[in-house]
Amino acid sequence: MTTDTPTDAEQPTEEPALTVDELAARAGVTVRTVRFYGTRGLLPPPVIGPRRVGHYGRDHLARLALIEELQHQGMTLAAIERYMQQLPADLSPRDLAIHRAVVASWAPDVVEPVTREELRRRAGRELSDDDLERLAAMGVVRRDDDGYRVDLGLLRLGVGLLDVPLSLEAILASRKVLIEHSRAAAHELSQLFRGEVAQRDAQDVKSLSAHMEPLVVQALLTAFQRSLKEELREWTSEVGGGS
Repeated sequence: MTTDTPTDAEQPTEEPALTVDELAARAGVTVRTVRFYGTRGLLPPPVIGPRRVGHYGRDHLARLALIEELQHQGMTLAAIERYMQQLPADLSPRDLAIHRAVVASWAPDVVEPVTREELRRRAGRELSDDDLERLAAMGVVRRDDDGYRVDLGLLRLGVGLLDVPLSLEAILASRKVLIEHSRAAAHELSQLFRGEVAQRDAQDVKSLSAHMEPLVVQALLTAFQRSLKEELREWTSEVGGGS
């Protein structure tokens, strides 16, 4: 029985190749945790290979990362189970990563002092001196007298970018583009909504304020995701000669 979720046309399929020990190490959790999530239905069963050895793939890694993010946001196990049950069964690892990004976007804007060991634990991986320099350049961490000060809302994003095959200059340029355009969109939308409620009573203003942020974030994310998907489709078509 194959449990890897099929990816869409833009991503090649990948057979599951990780043992439970390798999956746990890659995800930064224990083998016991992986098996526990499996018994609760949070992870699909592995592919059973020769000698009855179970193998896991990118779908399992993506689901573990999403579960970890939900826990980081303070959700209980019961709430996480409800959240995961509501997700479509055929979500690809990329779709799961987008769900994780949405969850992470609500992380509080908190900077905390940590030791290097605590930073490694929170990152879920070893961090070389070069990794720390890249995280510092991205504004994720800053060297302090007794350790580091880390922006918890950016840590997971920054750690994820360490494995992206882009130069630090390209990442910083991308960050600048995103910040500039998101601020411009936020300003224009804010002005539009202010004009809309300018002549309304206080209750309407409070109602719009309460609903605006999550709805606008969802709308912006959906629009950007579809636009980016189209751009990447055109780009990969050009690179691959239309294949």
